[in-house]
Amino acid sequence: MTTITLDAVGKSFGDSRALTDISLQFPAGSFTALLGPSGCGKTTLLRLIAGFEQPTMGVVRFEGDVMADGTRMVPPEERNLGIVFQSYALWPHMDVAANVAYPLKGRGFGRAEIERRTAEALAMVSLTGYERRSVDALSGGQRQRVALARCLVTGTMIILLDEPLANLDVHLRAAMLDVFADTHKRTGATIVFVTHDQSEALALADTIVVLDGGRVQQIGTPEKIYGEPANAMVAGFVGRGSLVAASHGFAARGSASSRGKVLVRPHAVRLTETGLPASVLRLRYTGASYETTLVLANGDTLVADLPTRRGIGEEVRVTVDDAWSVPA
Repeated sequence: MTTITLDAVGKSFGDSRALTDISLQFPAGSFTALLGPSGCGKTTLLRLIAGFEQPTMGVVRFEGDVMADGTRMVPPEERNLGIVFQSYALWPHMDVAANVAYPLKGRGFGRAEIERRTAEALAMVSLTGYERRSVDALSGGQRQRVALARCLVTGTMIILLDEPLANLDVHLRAAMLDVFADTHKRTGATIVFVTHDQSEALALADTIVVLDGGRVQQIGTPEKIYGEPANAMVAGFVGRGSLVAASHGFAARGSASSRGKVLVRPHAVRLTETGLPASVLRLRYTGASYETTLVLANGDTLVADLPTRRGIGEEVRVTVDDAWSVPA
């Protein structure tokens, strides 16, 4: 297992600053998601770890060994890591087994060892029996499994995942979440996973790093990121919820301020006989409930998951069971 450390890392492209003062540690055997909107710097950060980009400032280390700083850089092929790309990056003229075995060809392994390792890697991603299939004949999910097997075949202890589920439909995404989780459990590798999809990050990672504007906004467990966001950006990006004035008097955890904002999640809102007056602005049926947007007297809106349909414009009263004070 390998610990990855970034000390005060920055990256500029000409006059444009992509990353600023990034100091992070990815402990050996951890599963970390880099989460944020498009353009936040998460892919650039992954490319710095991989060795595809050199930091403008700061240092990247693996197990204490310098991989890159402002003057030198260890190339990707010497970092002993595997990468799974959004685009799969498979060779169309090779069958499944040849694609998986490709990283071993230039490392001096004998034929028997290559076949053994290839078979083991394919078994790990449930593709035994697909060795002679053309990759063009595979589904998107199967191609992603081939890409993952190719990553695993060398026995690497660092796996980098760059938006690996972006091109898959919702059902295949769910299946691949299980594959990635199982791979982490089997290998104990240090995994860094880039995504803009909060549900993927919450489901897979033991630690989430939220990025915006090239800076770290918050680091924490999925529960911490969801339930106790560090600022309005994290509160608005992770999970569904409403930021409303603290002056409404909702009981809030955290450092409350009457002039600040509180985050209210939909599950914490319920209708009661007593409570703040509100009216129904819009609703959307989700299958399990009605996602209902309520307008409070001062114009703030609350999103609630309600069990029954309410009429547009209907006057109701609401109570909030839990809220989180969001720092300014």
